Amino acid sequence: MRWLIAGVTAVLLGGVGLALTTHQNAPELDMIEVNRVIHAVTEEWPAALAGQLPDSPLDVAFIPRGESLHDRIRSRETLVPLYVAGQAVGTVAFPNDAPGQIDAAQRHLTLLYFGQVALLALGASAFVLHQQRTIQRPFAKMRQFASRVADGDLDAPLEMDRRNRFGAFSESFDLMREQLVIARANEEAANLAKKELVASLSHDIKTPITSIKTVAELHQAKRGDTPEMTSIIAKADQIDQLITNLFTATLEDLEQLSVALEEFSATELERDIREADPRGRIRPFRLPPCVLAIDRLRFRQIMDNLIGNAEKYAGTEVEVSGAFDGRFFVLTVRDFGPGVGEHELTSLTAKFFRAENSRGIQGAGLGLHLAAYFMHEMGGSLAFENRDGLRAILRFPL
Repeated sequence: MRWLIAGVTAVLLGGVGLALTTHQNAPELDMIEVNRVIHAVTEEWPAALAGQLPDSPLDVAFIPRGESLHDRIRSRETLVPLYVAGQAVGTVAFPNDAPGQIDAAQRHLTLLYFGQVALLALGASAFVLHQQRTIQRPFAKMRQFASRVADGDLDAPLEMDRRNRFGAFSESFDLMREQLVIARANEEAANLAKKELVASLSHDIKTPITSIKTVAELHQAKRGDTPEMTSIIAKADQIDQLITNLFTATLEDLEQLSVALEEFSATELERDIREADPRGRIRPFRLPPCVLAIDRLRFRQIMDNLIGNAEKYAGTEVEVSGAFDGRFFVLTVRDFGPGVGEHELTSLTAKFFRAENSRGIQGAGLGLHLAAYFMHEMGGSLAFENRDGLRAILRFPL
């Protein structure tokens, strides 16, 4: 930038100086000699008519009155009218080189002007290219780098050019990227450790819960069905279901939740559905004959969640039906409760989401999320709608 300003200033000052010098050095006509010649011609009149003119260092010419002065005017000669006894008798012409030299100087200045413009344009272009290479291009790279980092791409390093002033600046940004990579790796390791701890604790807690339930059932078998034992067994079942959901969700995050498809008949599925209803809330039903490729363990978990939710939140009977829809078998599980808000239907399968009707009722918001996940892994889908209660619609590919 400093060199550009210095160069432009030098060119401008040189042009101004040359223009002043040309103007000062332009020759001027010797007016004293002109006046002497005019006086001598007047004194010696009419010798000028015969072409007899006084000696002079100037190239003097006399044009009698009446002759054309056009050529003299075009050649920019200095013309002085000659009067004798008050009468105009002609014109004395003095050649003048100053206009020609001034014209030449003007042409020279014009060339100089365009030369200055060319130099300024060249300097400006060089300056722009220099700025683009040393400032704009590094900043563009950093902007692209910042966009990649914002999108989570921390693998591509920021290219550095140590030859310009932004090299150290770029290196600082790349060091930040490396620290983000380390921080992300540490965060992922910490999250993995927490998930593994949750999975381990969930698995370990199930053992004493199972023991509590077993002891309660033995006590109930010996001393009969009492409200206290019934409540203990119900709470043990509830805790066991919550732990199962938490353990399963943790395994999903750890990508250890497998689904193995096998073919099962509608009769076998009916049996699994009824086993998920120990309190007998499901109305009698019959599925149409078919064979589905499913993971039976995951299907049982889905039914446990759907029927358990109908009992927990609606407290009504449950209706199960099946039908064919193109290349899908549609299984519908419906309760007769008030349903949920229309704005909540699409969120029921979100992890940890609980509808407004779940206030005051224990739960973690994982059951329907896992059910939707299992259906997706089996190639199907799970959706909900409010129609004469809450309907869970399961679509299995045939």
